[in-house]
Amino acid sequence: MTRLGLAGVFAAALMCMAGASDPADRLNDPAQETRAEHLFTQLRCLVCQNESIDDSEADLARDLRQIVRQQVAAGRSDAQVRSYLVTRYGEFILLKPRFSAGNSVLWLAPLLIVLCGGAFFAVRSRGGTPLEPALSPEEEAGLVALQSGDRDSSVSVGTQRPAHDGKVS
Repeated sequence: MTRLGLAGVFAAALMCMAGASDPADRLNDPAQETRAEHLFTQLRCLVCQNESIDDSEADLARDLRQIVRQQVAAGRSDAQVRSYLVTRYGEFILLKPRFSAGNSVLWLAPLLIVLCGGAFFAVRSRGGTPLEPALSPEEEAGLVALQSGDRDSSVSVGTQRPAHDGKVS
């Protein structure tokens, strides 16, 4: 490898290390750090709102990672850490919210919409109410008269006879 290529690889390595989290922030126990990193992926960055605190570079995300590490180092379980953060920041901090009465509408609304739509189409396909009203007895008699070719009876039901020149009189 040439000196220029080697310098490029070295510069790329330095840039990658600069992007990594500060080793001083990490927990000494690898098992605890792994638990903390797993929790990072479950918590939402309140600034970015669509990223986990693991993916976010926001200052608040960094602070939240520190809080999680402190909680894990203090011996709290994953559920206790999540509960602490929900108490402090609200349920919005969870990337996957829990099922509760408060958010049941969000979980059940799509199902209810699909069921109501299916019921609507099932009722409509059975024939339900006709789109046009049925013919009155006079209209039926006029239709029968038109089909049989009796033009005089069609006059009696309100239709007009065409004149000899094709115009309606």
